[in-house]
Formats: sequence, C-alpha cells, structure tokens
Amino acid sequence: MKRLAILGASGHGKVVADTAEICGWQSVVFFDDAWPTRERNGVWPVEGNAAELLERLSAFDAVLVAIGDNRIRLEKLAILKAAGAHFACLLHPAATVSRYASVENGSVVFAGAVVNAYARIGMGCILNTGCSVDHDCTLLAAVHVSPGAHLAGGVQVGEGSWIGIGACVRQSIRIGAGVMVGAGAVVVADVVDGVTVTGVPARLI
Repeated sequence: MKRLAILGASGHGKVVADTAEICGWQSVVFFDDAWPTRERNGVWPVEGNAAELLERLSAFDAVLVAIGDNRIRLEKLAILKAAGAHFACLLHPAATVSRYASVENGSVVFAGAVVNAYARIGMGCILNTGCSVDHDCTLLAAVHVSPGAHLAGGVQVGEGSWIGIGACVRQSIRIGAGVMVGAGAVVVADVVDGVTVTGVPARLI
C-alpha cells in the first residue's frame, strides 16, 4: 500500500489529498501542529504534529508539505529534507504537463493547469487550478502560481514568490524572490526581490 504523509491540515491540504488519491496514493494522512485539537481534515485523519511526522518518516513512502505560506513551506521542506524525507510529486491527470517540462519533487500540479515544453518547476511549488506556465519558464523553489494565473514564455520567478489569482505575466519577465503579485495584476516589467506589485499594469506598493 502506498502511504503518503501530508504536513499541513489546511483547505489547500484537502486539495492535495484529493489529488493524491486520484494519482493512486492508497493511504493519505495528515500531520499538523494543531493536533490533537484537530483530528481530521475533511475525510482524512490527522495523526500527529510536525515533530511526530519526523519520528515516523519511515512509515511513509513519501511526504508533501501542504502549507500555503511559501516561506513556511520552504522552511518545512528544508527540515524534512535534512531528516531524509522522500518527497512526492503530484500531477493531476486533468493537468497538461509537457514531456519536455520538468517538475521537481515536493510540487503539486492541480487540475486544469498547463505546463508547456522546457518549463522548469522547482521543489515545493504549487501550480494551482487552471493556471498556465508556458515554454521555457523557470520557477525556483516554493513558488505558488494561483488559480487562473498565466505566465507567458520565458518568465523567471524567484524562490518563494506568489503569483496571485488571475494575474498575467508578460513573456521574458524576471520576478525576484519573495515577491507578491496581486490578484488580477498584469506584470509587464521586471520585479525586484521582496516587493508587492498590483494593478494593470502592475506597480510597486
């Protein structure tokens, strides 16, 4: 039986767990620091906190971190990696991922997402429902592309950045690390590290 542990009993975690089952994982359980107050996440059990997961890694075939905050997700990935965890990679069967694209372990690609040829998706990324990442894009670790957001060809996104719901990024744009692109923004110029941009065209706030 294939057993998957998910750290983070969140709403996002429910979508990860549902996708995992669709991808053939037969046993999916959560770990969350709200345990034991929280014992279930939807239909799935919460069996312990983060420390408990570290002690029980050998009981699972793989782990995923289902924490929406990119910075925290990156921290948890580093802790689990140092402990020797094996990370799953979930590609929903209703997603379209080019055979010439690469998606690193720890990442999830949800239903309706499109990843085109020679796109490179780093560790622990979230490609959410109905988003698109076009040819030759590079997303570093723990990037989140929200539902309905679109990256044109050759876009580069730095570690831990968040592309908001419905945002669009013009071809060949460079977005730095730790950037927040607001919902519905249209990014037509490069964005430096650690800032928030919103609007049409997107501007620094």
